[in-house]
Amino acid sequence: MLPAAYATPVAAILVAGGLLACFTGYRLFRLVLGLYGFMLGAMVTTSTLGEAATWTLLVAALVGGLVGATLMIAAYFVGVGLVGAGLSVLGLNLLWRFVGGEPPTVALVIVAVLGALGALSIARFVVIFGTALAGSWTAIVGALALRGNPDAINAAAAGDVWVFYPLGPVEGGWLVTGVWLALTLAGVVVQMSTSKKKQRGKKE
Repeated sequence: MLPAAYATPVAAILVAGGLLACFTGYRLFRLVLGLYGFMLGAMVTTSTLGEAATWTLLVAALVGGLVGATLMIAAYFVGVGLVGAGLSVLGLNLLWRFVGGEPPTVALVIVAVLGALGALSIARFVVIFGTALAGSWTAIVGALALRGNPDAINAAAAGDVWVFYPLGPVEGGWLVTGVWLALTLAGVVVQMSTSKKKQRGKKE
């Protein structure tokens, strides 16, 4: 986890990167994969070091981030499958809230596998929806961190926006959730229209 002093610049990056993913995720999917791969790699390396010196954490975050970004870009189709798996697991968790408790691990694994296979068959739509969903939430976490929300600041410092769990208790409650869904829908609409224009241009 990065020192708290770095949470503000990281939050600004989250806002910019999140909006980029939300509205141009399909057209720049490899770049978006690299961005989230960098975040994941930085989070993993810094979390393994614990309470290390600031420069050590920064170097570890940079190296781990570059490795994560390279792996995600190289694994393009794996990335599509991961998006599908992630969306499927998120959907299962949403449905399970009506049942109560947490969904069983076996159900999560099965749904993730089916989601990954389905994603590869309809990659364009999954990429658009997945990047809009993840990008909008990333931007919201960054914006809340800039406003001083303690949970969002912790998420920014950790380098993992999903630490600030969108389905859990969030300051602002349904307002934040509504903004997330509205921004996701806007991202989907923009990406669908721009990707159609791109495909028409290629045909012509």
